[in-house]
Amino acid sequence: MSNSYGKLFRITTFGESHGAAVGVIVDGCPAGVEITTEEIQLALDRRRPGQSKITTPRKEEDKVTILSGVFEGRTLGTPIAMVVNNKDQASKDYSHIEHAFRPSHADYTYTAKYGLRDYRGGGRSSARETVARVAAGALATKMLQKFGISINAYVSQVGKIKVQKPYTELDLSQIDSNIVRCPDGATAARMIGLIEEVRDNLDTIGGVVSCVIKGTPVGLGEPVFDKLHAELGKAMLSINAVKGFEYGSGFEGIKMRGSEHNDQFYTDEAGNIHTRTNNSGGVQGGISNGQDIYFNVAFKPVATILQTQQTINDAGEDIELKGKGRHDPCVLPRAVPIVDAMAALVLADFIMRQQANKVYSEPA
Repeated sequence: MSNSYGKLFRITTFGESHGAAVGVIVDGCPAGVEITTEEIQLALDRRRPGQSKITTPRKEEDKVTILSGVFEGRTLGTPIAMVVNNKDQASKDYSHIEHAFRPSHADYTYTAKYGLRDYRGGGRSSARETVARVAAGALATKMLQKFGISINAYVSQVGKIKVQKPYTELDLSQIDSNIVRCPDGATAARMIGLIEEVRDNLDTIGGVVSCVIKGTPVGLGEPVFDKLHAELGKAMLSINAVKGFEYGSGFEGIKMRGSEHNDQFYTDEAGNIHTRTNNSGGVQGGISNGQDIYFNVAFKPVATILQTQQTINDAGEDIELKGKGRHDPCVLPRAVPIVDAMAALVLADFIMRQQANKVYSEPA
């Protein structure tokens, strides 16, 4: 089911960019999770368009309505349906691409796969679909709080401008202190300047969102094909514009010797097991080891640019095409809550699966 994610904590999203609404059905959320519309709305407000001078000017309030599954502020254990109506579609901005295949978009592949497509804002292929993921992720995040799990994504790189400090030296409470969502204030100012420069040149730019998960219990992950890091990678690579995923030491780890890279175990005074380093990124053998999980997600430059490009139409003819409408010069600030949400959905599903794994191992 290509529109669903998760095994036990499962979501199904629906809707198109310029349709009536987008929404999500969450199935498998346990009963008794305390959640309010306001908590879900807070997450959606971090993702919504028009929130700053470096995001798309499309004006959507993204007001969420909970249709089912929640009563008196607590989940019922039944399917939870949430919907967000679209209001500021401006579909006329896309009439010029009805028969055109935009460079680096899904226009051609959707047409080849289905024989037709909703060209208004990209239809189902639009990042507008991630509204549903963020709503579901807010619910998953609230559930994870009971287990002491926290998730913090932030912008660590825009173009060639990169945060030089490791996450352990950053104050992650400062992520939302600026419009680019980078907890390093000086670097954030340079990032914002670069995004404004790119925007003024009618272009776009990409970068990296980093994420840190703290408080993960030991034992999450399923051998062999549902390894924890593999599911995190799948979740992140399902986000629009993502081109890469690495966790722990990632590609930098290839420069090290095994004697440098190995994470040696020790037991603290309280009898808890830790590792002296964390090149494994909190995952060993596909299973969480209790240390911080950290990873990087690479986002490409937004494909829609307000410049003339060469392409073809659905008749195979060469044409010139210039982007119109309202678009992000850099997707990263609004991608942060999406990374948060997808990480939460992965962890929530694995928490549920781990509970199921222990049904017969716990004493009666």
